[in-house]
Amino acid sequence: MKISVLGRLSIGFFIALFLLSFGLLLFPSLDPTAFDPFYIGNPEAPSWAHWFGTDDFGRDILLRCLSGARISLLVGIVSVLISVFLGVWVGLVSGFYGGWVDAVLMRFVDIMLGIPSLFLILTIQVMLSPSIINVIVVIGLTSWMGVARMVRSEVLSMRERVFITAAFARGFSNSKVLFKHILPHTLLPVIVAAMLGMGSAILAESVLSFLGLGVQPPHASWGNMLENSLSFMRDAPWMTVCPGLLITASVLGLNFIGDDMRAYLNVRERVDARA
Repeated sequence: MKISVLGRLSIGFFIALFLLSFGLLLFPSLDPTAFDPFYIGNPEAPSWAHWFGTDDFGRDILLRCLSGARISLLVGIVSVLISVFLGVWVGLVSGFYGGWVDAVLMRFVDIMLGIPSLFLILTIQVMLSPSIINVIVVIGLTSWMGVARMVRSEVLSMRERVFITAAFARGFSNSKVLFKHILPHTLLPVIVAAMLGMGSAILAESVLSFLGLGVQPPHASWGNMLENSLSFMRDAPWMTVCPGLLITASVLGLNFIGDDMRAYLNVRERVDARA
């Protein structure tokens, strides 16, 4: 698999972000919630002591950005695992069995797609108490429909292939054909969708935290850091720039990686078609 320069940079960025954010847990003295009463209301510009500056509570922006990265990575990975699990199951069952099962499941998917996902997430979050667990579950439960449609289309095309017909002719059970012969061929496009879905999950978590419905202060999140910086955008722009750039870089990086994987998938499909 050939990886572009942007893809390599994106992979390196996420490896560094993962190691730094989770490695921070090994140093309890570096507390991102610790503040200095002397600096309350007076953010300090970037310096050798604080590379990204401090916020209006005297808290180190770099430490808070790394702590927020841990939250964003956790939300992105776990919520995507939930959405992929649900989407793969619905897509497999719908495409394989067809008939009324397919009709019922796809109409439910259509209904879910007809509801704006952000409004649905906001509604559920308002009904629940804001917490990181609720954020992960809500994002996962409201983002599986695209995966379900994609897996269903893959299964429908796979059912017509010769080796699937041969498997049925040999007396293989439905479950064996489904999980041994069909499911493996749907995994690569699902992985591509998962990469792109992680970017959407990070954005969704940032929006929820920005609105006060996600990660609650004093715990750091890129979203609530942006919300806290609104009153200081002119006097202390580093409070906005640092988390904003990290959100942008994370979403772009995941898209670059997903594009490389999609290009590889298209090349493999052309090779399989010639074979």
